[in-house]
Order: sequence, then C-alpha cells, then structure tokens
Amino acid sequence: MANRHRGEIAAELGGRQRTLVLTLGALAELETALGAGDLVALAERFGSGRLSARDLVRIIGAGLRGAGDAVSDDEVAAMTAEGAAAGFVAIAAELIAATFGEAAR
Repeated sequence: MANRHRGEIAAELGGRQRTLVLTLGALAELETALGAGDLVALAERFGSGRLSARDLVRIIGAGLRGAGDAVSDDEVAAMTAEGAAAGFVAIAAELIAATFGEAAR
C-alpha cells in the first residue's frame, strides 16, 4: 500500500497494481536523464507542463525503480495504463505532486 507521506503513489501499470516513489536516487537518475543540473531545474521542467512521451517513460520508470521494481525504461514503454497516454500523464503528474507538492504540477 502506497504511503503518500513518503511520496509514494499507487498506479495500475501493465495490468498490475504498483507502487512508485521518487527517492533521492531516482531524482538523481532523472537529473542525468533529463539534463537537469539540479533539483530546482528538474522541478521547473516538470512544472512547465511540457513533457514528452520519453520523459513520461523516464519519470514512471524512475518511480518504479525507486519503489524497488527492477524494471527498465524499455519495459515501462511497453506497459499499458488505463486511459492510454492520458493515463500515463496522470500517473506522472500524481508522482511529481507527491514528490514536490501540488505547486510543481
């Protein structure tokens, strides 16, 4: 069960209920993958509302790995979510909000 106080969220991905969390390690992974110099730059990028499909894969993948799920970005890209692309956007937005607060959405 996801603990929102620890920044965890629950989401159904690939037909399974999963927990996602952006740990410090997951955030460092995203800084590198997205070319953000620091957490402020990362939060600003998320707050811009302009995320690519590849960004969504990286965010969701980092969140899954942060929660201990040994999944690759290629595996995340092959997953399905309720609501298709909009479902992935909603999952990423909820994960970002749980990590940075509602202002980062």
